[in-house]
Amino acid sequence: MDQIAPPGLKGLIVADTSVGTVRGDEGFFHYREHDATELARTRSLEAVWKLLLDGELPDDAGEREFARTVGAARVLDAELDTVLDVVGERATSSHAALESMLPLVLRSSPPSIDLDHDQRRAQTVELAAAVPSLLSGWYRRRIGRGPVAADPTRGHAEDWLHQLTGADPSPEEVRAVETYLTATIDHGFNASTFTARVVTSTGADLPGALTAAAAALSGPLHGGAPSRALDMIEAIGDPVRAAAWTRDRLEAGDKIMGFGHAVYRADDPRSILLRGVAESMGGDLVERAVAIEAEVLATLRAWKPEATIVTNVEYYAAVVLHLAGVPREMFTATFGVSRVIGWCAHALEQAADNKIMRPSARYVGPEPRRAHLSPA
Repeated sequence: MDQIAPPGLKGLIVADTSVGTVRGDEGFFHYREHDATELARTRSLEAVWKLLLDGELPDDAGEREFARTVGAARVLDAELDTVLDVVGERATSSHAALESMLPLVLRSSPPSIDLDHDQRRAQTVELAAAVPSLLSGWYRRRIGRGPVAADPTRGHAEDWLHQLTGADPSPEEVRAVETYLTATIDHGFNASTFTARVVTSTGADLPGALTAAAAALSGPLHGGAPSRALDMIEAIGDPVRAAAWTRDRLEAGDKIMGFGHAVYRADDPRSILLRGVAESMGGDLVERAVAIEAEVLATLRAWKPEATIVTNVEYYAAVVLHLAGVPREMFTATFGVSRVIGWCAHALEQAADNKIMRPSARYVGPEPRRAHLSPA
């Protein structure tokens, strides 16, 4: 009898990787051989970006050189600015804008199978670096404001905030967003990363693989949850209402955004990290979020005592991004700014030792009708 994969392919190993992985039972994940949350606390986004692409953390000179390369690649050419004017009128969401624009970043994008590693790597940097400029340009056009040109002298996180808001962010805001971005670059074979690898496995060009991954990220069960977590905190308002609000949602069969995870059976280390960032920023929203978290967790665990339920990254991501000045409608886009880096690292790895991904399915429909040929 054919072996049947678990629903959602949960726990099924489909490839080898040295990019990193998640140890859900331990509440731990890493990039290469480094603790990912420690990197997010102590290193720049650019340093970790280079680690994922090249396998080693850069020294100071290497980090500065890579940051200059990324900064220059954030600057869009005039033709892309013109196209953004049209996309800004037609695309109604940030993911639709990104899916429309990514294939246009490169002047030439042959199939990845026809390129060598250095050529593919150069493409990943050019594409991932352009994402903040594409998304901020789309957003500011949508709200009736002119785009803010990329500033190659700023760091990637700082320039993302600057391009979004048009203001100079504070060092605290920049560090908060950089911590979030660094902590969400990669997270095992999640839906969007797996999508990027599947498309790459066909030999398709890199923009195509990233566009498909961006479409996967747009779903509320993946990258679309942070804004919904903030909606929940605001809907509850007073923490004393949290338990009753949660029970009402559970009885209605609704999902509680920001809680539960497909992999973690111990605390989500990203949630712990971002809770610390939020608490360092302080304020009424943070105090309410902490109190609401405790009530919601207690209610969920009483509702399903057999289940292991933890707060996931989206809950405090919503608080941190809001406090740092990221517009709510751009939370998922901010996730995309970081996760595209991970997609690129996985695409490079997939292309280096490629085998097309071609799983099988179990047919469960009616028995087929066979055609009977008459004898000649």
